[in-house]
Amino acid sequence: MFLRPTMVKRKTFDSIPDDLIIEIFSRLSTKSIGRCRCVSKLWAFILYRHDFTELFLTKSSARPRVLFVVSQRLDWSFYSTPQPQNPYEKSSLVVAATDFHTNFSKGLSDIDCSYASGFIYFRNFHIPREDEDAKRVMCNPLTGKYVILPKLGDISRHSYLGFDPLYKEFKVLVISVSYSSVIHYILTLGTEELRWRTIQCPFKHLPCGKNICIHGVLYYSAQVDQGDQGYYDDVIVCFDVRYEKFKYIGLECCFDGLINYKGKLGGINIEENFAPYLVELSMWVLGDVDKQEWSKYAYTLWDESNVAIHKGDLSVSGMTATGDIVLSMKYADNPFYVVYFNPERNTLQSVEIQGVPANRYSKVYAFVDYVEDLSVNNAMQLKPRLLKLVQNFVPKRPKPRRRRRKSRDLSKSSQSVKNKEQNMYGLSANLLYRYAGLAIYIFVLFSLYFLFFLRLV
Repeated sequence: MFLRPTMVKRKTFDSIPDDLIIEIFSRLSTKSIGRCRCVSKLWAFILYRHDFTELFLTKSSARPRVLFVVSQRLDWSFYSTPQPQNPYEKSSLVVAATDFHTNFSKGLSDIDCSYASGFIYFRNFHIPREDEDAKRVMCNPLTGKYVILPKLGDISRHSYLGFDPLYKEFKVLVISVSYSSVIHYILTLGTEELRWRTIQCPFKHLPCGKNICIHGVLYYSAQVDQGDQGYYDDVIVCFDVRYEKFKYIGLECCFDGLINYKGKLGGINIEENFAPYLVELSMWVLGDVDKQEWSKYAYTLWDESNVAIHKGDLSVSGMTATGDIVLSMKYADNPFYVVYFNPERNTLQSVEIQGVPANRYSKVYAFVDYVEDLSVNNAMQLKPRLLKLVQNFVPKRPKPRRRRRKSRDLSKSSQSVKNKEQNMYGLSANLLYRYAGLAIYIFVLFSLYFLFFLRLV
């Protein structure tokens, strides 16, 4: 009996176990997952399932990366490279290549951005193909997709990006400081209607720029007004992203960078001495938030053969989950280095990063422990109503449709020709989109078929 090709493909796909299908999909990148979701409703149902997103996050967390955001004139480019996972020697130098993800060409912004859970926020960004006004933009560095936030008057206000891991919510905090008042605005992303709300803060403070989000709490450097005393104290403001509450912690000194030290807030200062080429690190760790108790540690990074230490000009990138303090060069020099220092093992490793365009005037931001989280992408890119429809979808074989023949109206023939000319580019785009989806479908189907027979053998 002769079977149609579509029936053969459907039979082959149905014969493969679900766990094997999910295992194959979990090895794809986020960008490929997004394309596969557009192939069919069945694939979208599989790739939006909660068990699949959790499996994808587990595998992505096992291979964290360092994300590089490079600002070069009017371009913002995004790169990443794997973090060292195996324990290394006391002092070593290795070479690592970067993967280029996407860029915003001719997009002018401040030399400042905020990062939380894999997303980048720009408070002053000019987007190509949009109007010339500066906008607040949040983007996914892997896919290049972005969200334009509603306007909020003066663009020069201080703003930060926070993330609540429990409800998978991103929030943008904006602080407007003037001589007479201080106004705090908040916006929750992922909702059907993006709008700014005002919230109250019990104390007046001036933000300074350094920030990090740890377990749903946004920390940023600031100065608190002492009122009648006429001066400001250096503090760290703690903003609870979920409950939108403020409090602050006193400091002995300002920090060059904030880090996540095993779930606790940490601050690091760097002092470079070029006479003997060494770097002195001072680290403070917040033990108890309520008691405001800080523990101080001091380290000296020195190695005669370490090229990165000799070049200097390092900035604090963060601390990995394995306990490595990461320092990176501030500008995209050639060669470009990232330094990993583990205080517990007293090991120092310099990694030469290849693939980042060399430009002494290109500012580089580095963020550690970057992982791909599909559940966060779902919350950002889909409205709750649409996501609910996909999750409740039960795949079933569609019924064949019958075409109805309609008599041709000669009086509308000229209008029909005009419509065809207007829709020529739209039809071409639809054909290209369908062919791209068909190519992805054939490629993944071939991989499923091949792995299925490997398991049988």
